[in-house]
Amino acid sequence: MAVSFPAPVSVRTHWIDDGPAHAPVPSSQEGLRCLHCTPAEACRRCRLAAPDMALEDVALYARRRLKRGEVLYRAGGSCDCLYAIRSGFFKCGIVSHDGREQVTSFRMAGEILGLDGIDNASHESEAQALEDSEVCIITHTQLDAPDLRRWLYRVMSREMTRDHGVMLLLGRMSSEERLAAFLLHLSQRLLARGLSARDFRLRMSREEIGSYLGLTVETVSRLFSRFHDERLLAVDKKHIRVLDYEVLTTMAMGFTAR
Repeated sequence: MAVSFPAPVSVRTHWIDDGPAHAPVPSSQEGLRCLHCTPAEACRRCRLAAPDMALEDVALYARRRLKRGEVLYRAGGSCDCLYAIRSGFFKCGIVSHDGREQVTSFRMAGEILGLDGIDNASHESEAQALEDSEVCIITHTQLDAPDLRRWLYRVMSREMTRDHGVMLLLGRMSSEERLAAFLLHLSQRLLARGLSARDFRLRMSREEIGSYLGLTVETVSRLFSRFHDERLLAVDKKHIRVLDYEVLTTMAMGFTAR
């Protein structure tokens, strides 16, 4: 079963409200260099490495720990930083005026939160921890450094590619294909972090998956049961074991043949 990278107990907690972070670069007693960060290798694989991956004496990043269910930032909140996920899992979404939630993405260790706030210095969505998590705080001022600016361009390009994939997912796939593609994409992201691609635990609920895929919670639950009965998956609540990767892949890619 996939597990999150543990956070060292020596890292100081940094609390941030819905306003600007204004997070100072901490001293060596307050932070931890990325060089010594447990998931550093995962960040390298995801091409999200900070400059101090290779240098021990460069800037440290402030950190914040969040409990499961805690909101990192809300729509409309001021933004002056990005958040690199060091450990844990997040959902991002938009809440309508009548309280309905539209999940727009799921983010895991090695990925970035807060890109939506760069343009207007104000978040367009909210990010909530789906399990106990920890983030590194990268202020917009720090992004003026050439290395971090190049890194940001890569991240934004990857986000655009992912958005195109979601549009394809929602616009042309059947419900079965959507869930198959979602599970395969999640599996590939876990594999990129050195975790199991075939045996993992879902951090999100069936309702949250449905919101992301444009399906009802009843449809998502029915599809999980069907995939289980057809021996594509072994489903035990949130624990998923992929039994037939090839058939699941064929199902996810079936729309290309139509």
